[in-house]
Amino acid sequence: MELTLLGTGAPDGLPRARCSCASCATARGPLARAATALLVDGAVLLDLTPGAALAAARAGHSLAGVRQVLLTHPHEGPAVELPAGLPTAGRVADGRVLTLISGHRVRAVPMDSPGTGYEVTAPGGERLLYLPPGGAPAGLPASGDGDGDAGGPAPYDMLLADVTGRPDALARLRAAGAVGPGTDVIAVHIGHEVPPGAELERRLAAVGARAVPDGTTLTVGEYHDVPELPRRTLVTGGARSGKSFEAERRLAAFPGVLYVATGGAREGDPEWRARVTAHRDRRPGSWRTAETCDLVPLLTGDGPPMLIDCLSLWLTDAMDRVGAWDDAAWTGGGEEALRGRTDELVGAVRATRRTVVLVTNEVGSGVVPATASGRRFRDELGRLNAAVGAECEHLLLVVAGQALILRG
Repeated sequence: MELTLLGTGAPDGLPRARCSCASCATARGPLARAATALLVDGAVLLDLTPGAALAAARAGHSLAGVRQVLLTHPHEGPAVELPAGLPTAGRVADGRVLTLISGHRVRAVPMDSPGTGYEVTAPGGERLLYLPPGGAPAGLPASGDGDGDAGGPAPYDMLLADVTGRPDALARLRAAGAVGPGTDVIAVHIGHEVPPGAELERRLAAVGARAVPDGTTLTVGEYHDVPELPRRTLVTGGARSGKSFEAERRLAAFPGVLYVATGGAREGDPEWRARVTAHRDRRPGSWRTAETCDLVPLLTGDGPPMLIDCLSLWLTDAMDRVGAWDDAAWTGGGEEALRGRTDELVGAVRATRRTVVLVTNEVGSGVVPATASGRRFRDELGRLNAAVGAECEHLLLVVAGQALILRG
């Protein structure tokens, strides 16, 4: 099955008209994107956007052979421009199957928001799933092709979806087995929410997806080198730098994530409770939360992806346990005891088989702490960050909300 992306952008394109944001200002030339529309084997057109005929011509194709035009956007979606000779654009009712004279089968997939998704099966059996902007499947389609695990759908050969806007849609499909390690995940409906170019590529690669320029022709089912996901990632940065948000975003497209909060409840501290609530509210509802500093059993055991936030609070607890704040206790065995705890944690990070994202604070770049215990914490956190960072394939420094790749 041959697929040509006539456009890959959001419904209002990129750059957006009369928008002066930084993303739109830099989305020029090859980084510009027209509204998403797909031409399948020259016979099926998914979404009819202004300029589709010209976009097809630029890609070396013609719309003359199109026998079916299907819309995915809500009924009040963007304007539709119908070139002469094309059949009237329509929509398949949710759950219904349309068999075309070309041999393609199209199944309408119900969405959790206005719009329609389409599963397209080629005569040769290759399968793709195309989702509208801002949409995720309300119920996974019964594929009828292949054998999925536990009776679920077999993995699609290709998924085209709003990866940046609805990463939870990708998580749902992964949880059901509809997206597997070999599924080619293509981001479409790309708007100005993510800076174009290298930053977009970095964010998509972190969730196992990629983007292609307008006019790209892909062969569905053909082997493609899927972005390799790092097993261990350390995200560091200063206060309010955006490091926790960056860490959460890296796992937003994966199901069943375990969020490990090392800060505890801190009863009687309303400001801390408000911070914890804000973190919890922005996490996907499918994530589980564990409030613990006992990280070694979690790292050495099997399980779904895990986010640990954060190592600086873990170190605070570890120093509490060995009495490291007191000079006499520190020299009387506290330092040795803390070394044992940190060595055990670093060893568990080295040995873990889980996908893990760890968050920590970057300290020591400002005012020197006024107390010996404060300087001790600063030094020990620096040592811990360096030791854990050495065991991670991917290392990010977040500054002013921007992630800088230090390794990986």
